Amino acid sequence: MVKTLGYGAQPRAEYAVDPELSRGRLFPESDSPTRTPFQRDRDRIIHSAAFRRLSHKTQVFVYHEGDHFRTRLTHTIEVSQIARSLARALRLDEDLAECLALAHDLGHTPFGHEGEDVMHECMAHYGGFDHNAQSLRIVTDLERRYAEFDGLNLAWETLEGLVKHNGPLTDQFGVPCGKLEGKPLPFAVSEYAKHQDLMLWSWPSAEAQVAAIADDIAYDAHDLDDGMRAGLLSFEAMRDVPYLKRILDEIDEKYPGLEDARRIHEIGRRCITGMVEDVIGESISRIKQLSPKKCGDIRDANGPVIAFSTEMAREERELKVFLFANLYRHESVLAVRRKVAKVVRDLFHGYIKAPERMPEPWCDGLKGECDEVVARRVCDFIAGMTDRYAIEEHRRLFDDTPELG
Repeated sequence: MVKTLGYGAQPRAEYAVDPELSRGRLFPESDSPTRTPFQRDRDRIIHSAAFRRLSHKTQVFVYHEGDHFRTRLTHTIEVSQIARSLARALRLDEDLAECLALAHDLGHTPFGHEGEDVMHECMAHYGGFDHNAQSLRIVTDLERRYAEFDGLNLAWETLEGLVKHNGPLTDQFGVPCGKLEGKPLPFAVSEYAKHQDLMLWSWPSAEAQVAAIADDIAYDAHDLDDGMRAGLLSFEAMRDVPYLKRILDEIDEKYPGLEDARRIHEIGRRCITGMVEDVIGESISRIKQLSPKKCGDIRDANGPVIAFSTEMAREERELKVFLFANLYRHESVLAVRRKVAKVVRDLFHGYIKAPERMPEPWCDGLKGECDEVVARRVCDFIAGMTDRYAIEEHRRLFDDTPELG
């Protein structure tokens, strides 16, 4: 029987992950009569409390700065759309790609990357903090919804793709590699590895690689869009970035005198389209060269099969440098970052000093526990907060809560 991906789609590629051959779940469950394992995982993620909280977590601009800027949730939805488009074009399992896109930021702290940086600083003596690892911790432990297990009990392929969002974590001897070289594995990863082998040394599936590169494409384009709408990025400054200059020239030639709001939107959509089409072309070339016969061949490859071309990779790096210098390091953004850093730092040290000030059940069972256990509980509590709740908690505990506006 030909395995198809849905109405109007091409047959699933032989190197795609086949849901019928899933390695299963840590806690065995009966199959769903109406959904594949990855469709079921997607639904569990969407119905999780952690997913709902993303609607009130910062992407770049904190909630008080406007209703039209991206949140962590809208970013996630955009990543999901791009991931499905790429998976469809490459004949992969769309549901797994979508599932991984929806789950990839569940572990993010309030206040975006500033919150993560401060949390990592606060947890330096207790194993540190990594939002990708925290996403794994949420779906394998912290979501307490089901009668028979903690976490969401997701399929092996979903957990593998989630933990290897940025590629292999170790070599085949278990030694951390890449960005983790010379460092221990993140706490959540090392803890879960005691229960299930996620093959941390291999590349993840093509579907996981699609979700990861969709993440890059989405935040490049929408951070650019938000920065322009906030008045922090100018059209003239963007002409210093070759990729953006080409896009602007195309728009101005085709639509001379176009009003700014429409011009901004055209830049974003063309930025995404160019990157998506490049990834499809480069990935097809890499897959053809590798000639994989099964999804395991993707995992055993010497590098990723889903990638930008050499030229687009260079231009995408240039775009990131531009965004870092002109948006992420803009004084108005940095001013807010300094204030929210104080909020996260104060909450951490306040709860460490008096864990009983956390609400139930977070404060339960901590009496007599070692510092590391208390710190990890505090970390889990704060990491799960929305921006608004973190501010409210700071006001409850302290008299010097910063005004973000």
